[in-house]
Amino acid sequence: MKRDFLSIADINSEELLEILKYAEEFKKGNIEKILSEKVFALIFEKPSLRTRVSFETGIKKLGGYSIYLSQQDIGMGKREAVKDIAKNLERWLDGIISRVYAHETLEILAREARIPVINALSDLEHPCQILADLMTVKEHSGDLKGPFAFVGDGNNVCHSLILGFALTGGEIRVATPKGYEPKKEIIDKALEIAKKTGAKIVHTYDPVEAVKGVRFVYTDVWASMGQESEAEIRRKIFSPYQVNSELMKNADKDAKFMHCLPAHRGEEVTDEVLDSEYSIVYDQAENRMWAQMGLFRFLFK
Repeated sequence: MKRDFLSIADINSEELLEILKYAEEFKKGNIEKILSEKVFALIFEKPSLRTRVSFETGIKKLGGYSIYLSQQDIGMGKREAVKDIAKNLERWLDGIISRVYAHETLEILAREARIPVINALSDLEHPCQILADLMTVKEHSGDLKGPFAFVGDGNNVCHSLILGFALTGGEIRVATPKGYEPKKEIIDKALEIAKKTGAKIVHTYDPVEAVKGVRFVYTDVWASMGQESEAEIRRKIFSPYQVNSELMKNADKDAKFMHCLPAHRGEEVTDEVLDSEYSIVYDQAENRMWAQMGLFRFLFK
């Protein structure tokens, strides 16, 4: 039976640890050609650096092949219905990896295709990023307990982080401005998972309260692709949520800084923090590849 990966909550706590274990083994150099002769489509409505390169390289390392299809190539939902694209691709390929604007597009692909569909980013979640983030947290702290703080917009990255830490049984604190909170459906799902794992999930409007004593501080851009028209007003609303050296002083003395990149330097984070010795953003970027390779091992075992 095929497994799709549209949300990090599509796996359970044990499966999450299994994927991270595979990723760690691959990073040590113990790579198996588990995707030999398998071919994947990378359908990207949004441009990308880390997501495209990490997926293409990881697939190649595992012995597989990838075909990159931009929105200009196939016009998904415009030139051709998403359903028809799914029905065609399932005849030729072994999986679909898609980076889209609307999460609903992924849901249609997954429903209509008989091959696995992986969410490479949507407006609702960014689960592959969070697999890499959790791998990075484990590398730098030895566990997945936190406490961990996310400061900024309650966006797709924030959603997947909340669900990811719910799965780990750790503690995550989220600080957002009023009106930019994570979606209620995500919080409710995370709290349901937390009943089983013992995770602690806290939301606040105070960034200082969120980062107090935490081991990791994470932020993301204030205006994502597709929100450019809101950029100026968001800068004003989010300015108190900038991660700078003053905010970092409230975290644990050995705290690490994280960002999924690309960063808007001088907006959500200062150069001083992003380029600091405690910044681990490039470890996160590298681990995108290893974590996604771990996901392939899990889906195609």
